[in-house]
Amino acid sequence: MKGLVLKSTGKWYDVKAEDGIHYRCQMRGKLRLKGMTTTNPVAAGDQVFIELEGDGEASIIGIEERVNYIIRRSVNLSKEAQIVASNIDEAILVVTVESPQTTFGFIDRFLVTAEAYRIPVVILFHKMDQYQERGLEKVTDYEQIYSSIGYQCLRTSLVNGLGMEELEAVLRGKISLFSGHSGTGKSSLVNHFIPGLDLRIGEISESSKKGQHTTTFAEMHELPFGGYIVDTPGIKGFGLVDIPKEQLGHYFTEFFKLLPECRFGNCTHQNEPGCAVHRALEEGKVAPSRYNSYLAMWGDQEERSPYR
Repeated sequence: MKGLVLKSTGKWYDVKAEDGIHYRCQMRGKLRLKGMTTTNPVAAGDQVFIELEGDGEASIIGIEERVNYIIRRSVNLSKEAQIVASNIDEAILVVTVESPQTTFGFIDRFLVTAEAYRIPVVILFHKMDQYQERGLEKVTDYEQIYSSIGYQCLRTSLVNGLGMEELEAVLRGKISLFSGHSGTGKSSLVNHFIPGLDLRIGEISESSKKGQHTTTFAEMHELPFGGYIVDTPGIKGFGLVDIPKEQLGHYFTEFFKLLPECRFGNCTHQNEPGCAVHRALEEGKVAPSRYNSYLAMWGDQEERSPYR
């Protein structure tokens, strides 16, 4: 029987089978898709084949090939890769510019990963009711950068209802992954769209101004108006996986469009003469924050915030 993995905790999996029943599953043997070496061979969003064993339990005996997936590498010394979720229609990156601040570096690493795995991204500027003048200026700065290179940007607030109808329209009928730092309000948004779910909501640390983790595993929740939300653990850092340095510029959409104008077809947009990206940077057509992110990723450095 075929089923959809709604939650993976590492050992046990919540699978909604094609008969509509939820089964508690374990993997039978070592299942891995060809060419995949990650800490979790099965992830939320996977289509799997199960064999019933009674008492509401079953074994996962096979995995369908994925349409896409989003993956992150640990930023600690292990550098292990983990699939966050698979078979996604879109990713909603929940961003706050204060308490906690989502840096340009984090956003750009997420966007590059999503581009590499062919997942459209909507950037959601949340908690808009909390910002004073400086915060609103930051949001406008972020929006100008990302909307100008083709990313849909939305402003939302659960307090005054700003943008909630527009966000519902974006989510309707799709499998949408919610991602972002802890404390940006992902779980509150999921609770809003799925009454009665009551996901636990964390507080912002007064000392660090960062959120506390409440979601520990990626989990899919069915929307009453059609589709699913994949709620993910808050991410502190986002390491890149499987992107050769020479191809990194291809996943910065504005860089890729300029590549035909570079003197060299294999331009890395660093020290080469006749680089169209350098020229656009000098002319103010490429955001310095984006170029800083590119250099940091090229050097495989820890993400940093170049925001001024």
